[in-house]
Amino acid sequence: MLLFCPICSNLLLTEFSSTCLRLSCSTCPYISRIKKKISERTYPKLKEVDHVMGGSEAWKNVDSTDAVCPTCNHPKAYFMQMQIRSADEPMTTFYRCCNPTCNHNWRD
Repeated sequence: MLLFCPICSNLLLTEFSSTCLRLSCSTCPYISRIKKKISERTYPKLKEVDHVMGGSEAWKNVDSTDAVCPTCNHPKAYFMQMQIRSADEPMTTFYRCCNPTCNHNWRD
């Protein structure tokens, strides 16, 4: 909630005086004591986020290659390429370990 000075229309500043909180203008002598709490909290509802890579459906029917998993050292990994930067940048290769107990994802 923004409060503005009724005299000069500048933004009022909150300051502590010896007896109370008050709103004061930085350009004119206007001062107003704060008589009630003027803050409130509202929390936005978070949107449901989809998986960036398309979830598990995106990894169906992809090819595999010889790439060593950095987590379990399995010698094979599934891969797919996506353009995640501008068109003049090279495509990014994403890997997923072929070991069903690992399924570690990484990119090159």
